[in-house]
Amino acid sequence: MPWLVVPAAGQGRRMGADRPKQYLSLGGAPVLARTLERLHLAFPRARLCLCLDPEDSRFDPAWVPFADWRRVAGGAERVDSVANALEAIAGHAADGEPVLVHDVARPCVTVDDLRRLHAAVVEDAVGALLAAPVADTMKRDDGAGRVRGTESRAGLWHALTPQGFAYGLLRRALAEAAQCGVAVTDEASAVEALGMAPRLVSARRDNLKITHPEDLPLAELILAAQADATSIDPEPR
Repeated sequence: MPWLVVPAAGQGRRMGADRPKQYLSLGGAPVLARTLERLHLAFPRARLCLCLDPEDSRFDPAWVPFADWRRVAGGAERVDSVANALEAIAGHAADGEPVLVHDVARPCVTVDDLRRLHAAVVEDAVGALLAAPVADTMKRDDGAGRVRGTESRAGLWHALTPQGFAYGLLRRALAEAAQCGVAVTDEASAVEALGMAPRLVSARRDNLKITHPEDLPLAELILAAQADATSIDPEPR
């Protein structure tokens, strides 16, 4: 089973809400609880590192369905939270063990995509990430709110999560990026900075990241549609 790292220390200010987005209600439960529930359906025996603001008073441990989990102090940025989680499990995780990092604000990821990603990470030494090919026409702006040009979408992908890498590789990638001042927007970018090319695992487009106010009702619709369309099977034995 993989290690799961879920950064959940952000404030989500773009939502314009009275609380961080991970604590907004989604179908009667906090977004955080929905995300952990989906991860648990795919990997019920996984080990979880949940990265929270040290002063977070909204969190309820009852929302965590995993038997083996730990609370880790979140950092100023997402990458800092992930680095803290990797440090917290040093001595427990072997270098070759897979670590999947997933955004707390992506509660709609499907069990099938989660398991396909895990399989790809296990068999690929460089690691892998869920991603979706760009379908829209892409425009480059001129810095003043007008179109400067149209970009080819050939070969472009939306990077999603989870993103998965061997523990030792990911820890080295983040450490070297920090030492060299490399901007890390996701785990894959840190591994890319080492000169490696993670595998793209084509994923469903409904793996929505809740970022703006209109995303919350959309996520509710997606979860309802997923529940109607398929039954979620337990982990195969």
